[in-house]
Amino acid sequence: MTALFALATALLWGLADFGGGLLTRRLPALTVVVVSQVAAVLVLGSVVLATGAWHEAGPQLWFAVAAGLVGPAAMLSFYKALALGPMGVVSPLGSVGVVVPVGVGLALGERPGAGQFAGIAVAVTGIILAGGPELRGAPVQRQAVLLTLVAAFGFGAVMALISQASTTVTGLFLALLVQRVTNVAVGGAALWARTRRGVPALPEGTGPRVLWGLLPALAFVGLADVAANGTYSIAAQNGPVTVAAVLSSLYPVVTALAAFAVLKERLRGVQAAGAGLALAGTVLLAAG
Repeated sequence: MTALFALATALLWGLADFGGGLLTRRLPALTVVVVSQVAAVLVLGSVVLATGAWHEAGPQLWFAVAAGLVGPAAMLSFYKALALGPMGVVSPLGSVGVVVPVGVGLALGERPGAGQFAGIAVAVTGIILAGGPELRGAPVQRQAVLLTLVAAFGFGAVMALISQASTTVTGLFLALLVQRVTNVAVGGAALWARTRRGVPALPEGTGPRVLWGLLPALAFVGLADVAANGTYSIAAQNGPVTVAAVLSSLYPVVTALAAFAVLKERLRGVQAAGAGLALAGTVLLAAG
């Protein structure tokens, strides 16, 4: 179950990152973050009301609040980086944040078996190699690299926090809602402050009609991201956090493949080798 839900997380995050990267080439990154998270809040609010999940409120929700505070900064940094550099390069670099939840798991006493340790090593190596163009050719701007690393450790912190925010499925719905409400509050305040300083929430010459036309894509990004948080939490609760975190961090492979299929971004040999190693690591982890 851990492997299945972790791989679902990788797919959802990969598609969400691809969609968010595309949207930030048309809208300011902060606008993408806020609007996409509002869509997630509306859906999660309905689910919480329908399931009565509010009855499971407790001190553990502070983990969700903390994740909600870190999340907007990480997403904003990442979407800005995706707008600056090729997705097939930026996304793999963003996965280095896996060291945070893996470190937490080891600190809590988790000790994967030899096969799983090998799988972790192979998968992490593959994820790093998937960012091959950073090493030679198609350089990413320094600003994009810095933003990506900030986002990576933010994402890693969110993964570690959200896995501690609930112990049941209905409690998870409530935790995710609290996280997203916090996201919207923090992101909305930042967006309001920017508009007060004269920075428009929409590009010049772009009216509300354009935003309305992009709402389905914005909603998809928000819902895919929140679903990924949910599947990751389930994976982490049903197996070693170290395994769940590494398998979930395969999402850059999904983003790179989507960029190749839709945007025709070429995958270099080292990227293809990295994707193969990542998949091999996945097999070792699942078998362990």
